[in-house]
Amino acid sequence: MSTLQKKRQEIHAAIRNAAIQEFARNGLSGTSTQTIALTAGITKAQLHYYISSKEELYQQVLSDIVGAYKDIFFLSASRDDPALAITQYIKRKVRHTLEFPDLSRFFANEIARGAPEMTPHWAALKAAVEEANAVIQQWIDSGKIAPVDPLLFQMNIWAVTQHYAEYEAQARVLMDRPGSEALDADRIIAEATELFLRRCGLSGKEA
Repeated sequence: MSTLQKKRQEIHAAIRNAAIQEFARNGLSGTSTQTIALTAGITKAQLHYYISSKEELYQQVLSDIVGAYKDIFFLSASRDDPALAITQYIKRKVRHTLEFPDLSRFFANEIARGAPEMTPHWAALKAAVEEANAVIQQWIDSGKIAPVDPLLFQMNIWAVTQHYAEYEAQARVLMDRPGSEALDADRIIAEATELFLRRCGLSGKEA
């Protein structure tokens, strides 16, 4: 990779990270390209060399988020072992939330305002969720887990695991964790895992 190519990659990454941070805090309408440029450490003219508009950048980030959530889904492995699948999924979801809290906030803000920019992305997200529904239903039908509502089971996992980004300030106060300290990922993962395995009748069987 040439020095120029490396520099361009670094600028792309800086723009993406700045966009995530600003969109998560201020939304699409409350974020300007000038603010994104300042946060990225480049000029506005440089920013517009790499993007055509903040709307285009917002869609790019939103697409990345939907893709990341699809990748975290547990379905590609351990389909025959629900305890392992659920355990690994919760672990990955919590760690992703704690490592990239602004991504969760970005997505939550978009949904909270009625999801006007999600139209191009619903099909991919829904397909992944329906695939998960089918696998969970197979677990139920084969007697591997207790009956649950597959869709609500997934949605409840999202609610619990994403809480620590979307309500981070509250979590830090209640858990006595100042901003200089990382939230206790192991504690969060252990509690969430036990909660959802117990709902499936799998408590004590996790990997």
